[in-house]
Amino acid sequence: MNPARFEILEHPAVVGLAAYGSNFAEAFTQAALGLINLLTDPATVRPQQAVGVEVESEDRETLLVKWLNEILFYFDAKSFIPSRFEIEELTERRLRGRMWGEEIDPARHEFRLDVKAVTYHQLQVEETEKGVRVQVFFDI
Repeated sequence: MNPARFEILEHPAVVGLAAYGSNFAEAFTQAALGLINLLTDPATVRPQQAVGVEVESEDRETLLVKWLNEILFYFDAKSFIPSRFEIEELTERRLRGRMWGEEIDPARHEFRLDVKAVTYHQLQVEETEKGVRVQVFFDI
């Protein structure tokens, strides 16, 4: 498993993260892992069940928001917590991939933050000389 390449960014009433990758798919995957780290300890989540994810949007920034909101939807509405992600296709307007996890077990999964939504506040998706950097903030 690759070492985590994300950092938590502090801001009043929201929490953010910046995630990095050598390409867009890797940076989006790191953002998903960062979100899970805000919610719980991913080391306690067993990747037993695979779930397909597909989102479409008009640009990569909105695609990132939709991707992370889809993960939050599964967490909040379906009591499913993922710990592993694989992006199979990522274009300017479409993301298709899988996430592996399990049903939330309050006896094993310690909850950290109550993330309510992904915001567009200071949202960034940028290609740099070192790779790709994404920045996103969450309502808590």
